[in-house]
Order: sequence, then structure tokens, then C-alpha cells
Amino acid sequence: MSFPGLPEPAPGETLLVCTYHKDGKALWGGLLNEIGGRREGDVLVLGGSGVRLRLAENHGWDHLYGGNVPALVPSGGLVPPVVVLADISVVYGGDGPLLVDLAAIPGRGVRVPSARLGEILAALLGGTLAFDDLVRDMDKYGMYQGDGGRPAFTAPTTPSRRSFPALPSTAAALLVRTSFEDEDGWRALLDELGGADEDGWVGADLDPDEIDVELYPLEALVVDDRTFEDLLPGQVPALIPPEEHTTLVALADARTFAEPGRPLTVVDLYDTPGQTAVLPCRMVGSMACNLEIGNMDFHEFVAEESMEPWWEG
Repeated sequence: MSFPGLPEPAPGETLLVCTYHKDGKALWGGLLNEIGGRREGDVLVLGGSGVRLRLAENHGWDHLYGGNVPALVPSGGLVPPVVVLADISVVYGGDGPLLVDLAAIPGRGVRVPSARLGEILAALLGGTLAFDDLVRDMDKYGMYQGDGGRPAFTAPTTPSRRSFPALPSTAAALLVRTSFEDEDGWRALLDELGGADEDGWVGADLDPDEIDVELYPLEALVVDDRTFEDLLPGQVPALIPPEEHTTLVALADARTFAEPGRPLTVVDLYDTPGQTAVLPCRMVGSMACNLEIGNMDFHEFVAEESMEPWWEG
């Protein structure tokens, strides 16, 4: 799957991109009414904030995800600090629009209340609010200052200042090693997940009759490459090739080798790119299975502060 490049906004404008069309028509849900403002052609000027949103419609951007956005920004021009997506969750779920970071950690995202979009964008563009502030103050649904409970594990917001190559393209899950200090711990992790086969997969050759459906095994392509050392969750979405719908990326990081249960840091690629859920490695297979069949959403696996995780109940 390939996407057309995004248009370069005029100075002082922010792109608002529709990523869901039907019969060639852009679907915005109730978003444009909720954010208010006045129309000037393809630009929506938001009230007292003065924020100018350039509406971008093209069916070629259908199912565009936050992690795909950095690669579509025109090179050589002035890179905007943020792009706003009106995705299927906005159209049919009534969620707030997704803000995609293009400055600090390109590709990560945070949702904001529709009615506050102008206020929040004005603060971001004016430098009184940083994207890191949005990340730190989002709830388990990925909503900035939402009332859906505080995540027990917050995603790091200080990126490594080096670039990473694209991750392998797969329609399954990826298990990516990002910490290389404990070789014995890494081998123990792979053994606990059933061992890696000659093609680098864990869980690919299990007998269906022997699978415990309560602890569904993780089927994932293993990425054991020092190129990805110190990769942070927020950097992951931009590294996922758009050709396949990767289920999830699980990071084997320093926490994995230091805490009981060998917890993996799982990264959301779609609803709120870069958001994390930290689960014991034995539970990640069940998460991947439920996400793949649409039985559960990512936020249902995010452990809430001061609350017992569902897998401990």
C-alpha cells in the first residue's frame, strides 16, 4: 500500500487530513461542527485562537495511520510541527482528532477533545505547550487530559538522537529486542515464548490442539538486531511499512530483563500511535489475538494507575 504525499500547507496553516472516504466523498463525522470556526475556501479558521486548518481530502489517504504521516510530508520545505488526522474513530466512534507529532518524535500521536482543538494547537504552535506535555497528560484512551484513568506506565518522551531503519513488513506481530545487556535473559525470554524457529519466528509451529486459549501463544517475527538498541515506543509507528497491517510491536527492553514476568512493552500503531501497554510476556499472545480479530481494543490492555490489571484478576 502506498499513499500520495501530503500537500505543503501555507505559512501559519496546519493540515487537517481526512483518512476515511465513502463513494469518493470525505467523511468528517461531526468533527467540523464540533471544532467550529469559519470557512475560507479550503481553510477553516478557528475562532479566537486564530488557528488556520487546511482541509485535505483525497481517497488515496484512506486508512492512513499516524506512523505513516512523516514519510508523506514534502521534503525541502518548512516541516509543520504537527498534522491533524480525522480518522475512522472520529467519523464513527465520536473520538477526538488525532494529533501527529512531526517535530520531537515523528509519528507518535495523541487525541484531543474536538472542542479544544484550536486552543491546543495554538499553544503547540506558540510554544507554550509541547507534544511531550500531551503525551504525559493523556488517559488510557490516548486522550489529552481525558477522564479515562491514568496509565500505570507512561511512555518515555526523550528520544534517542539517531535514526532507525524500517522494521520488517509483516501482517503478524513483531518482537523487537531493544536492550542487549542480558544475553541469558533474552534466550530465556525466547524459550518462554516457545523458542524461535529457523526463520526467526516464535509461536509459528505450535500444535493447535496443545494451545491454551487462556494464555494464547505469541506468534511474532523476532527482530534481534543492535540497530534497534534503545528504540523507544514513540519512535516505532513511523518505522512500520504501510504495505502490511502489522498487529502490534512488542519491545523487549530493559524492563523485560529486570522485572518478574519478563514484561514486554507493547506499542499501539493505530488508535494512538506510540501509546504503550506493559504486559507479562505470557499475556502478549492473547493481546495480539484479540486485537487481530477485533475482539478488544488497545486501551483495554493499558494498566491503570492504582488499579489491578485484568490479567491479575
